[in-house]
Amino acid sequence: MSGLVIKLGPKERILINGAVIENGEKRSKIAIKTPNANVLRLKDAIHPDEVQTPVARVCYVAQLILSGDASHDEGTRQLLCGIEQLSQVFEDSDSRRLLAIATDSVLSGNFYQALRKLRDLMPREARMLSDKLQ
Repeated sequence: MSGLVIKLGPKERILINGAVIENGEKRSKIAIKTPNANVLRLKDAIHPDEVQTPVARVCYVAQLILSGDASHDEGTRQLLCGIEQLSQVFEDSDSRRLLAIATDSVLSGNFYQALRKLRDLMPREARMLSDKLQ
């Protein structure tokens, strides 16, 4: 299979180009053949009330693009600006690698990949924030 391949659990929902699709009773794989299709696993979606940290805000912008609620042009600008701001805080090599992949993904129009890499920063951000509170 070429293109984006998504493995879905039973009853798992995804959003593809604005349409919510629910898997059946069994695990399955779905191949998205259309380049740059907007795909979002609903289990990965961030509720607007949960957007309370810098990484969550940048992730939410990517999510808005994937859901069709933000334009690619404006969303790309906001994502790149947000990633640049995050790069001023995350100084370790692994975080910088994730930010570089996210940047490349945004520039190539792969917002799902950018979202996935940015989400990987959330536990690190939580540790950083808890360290500051102590």
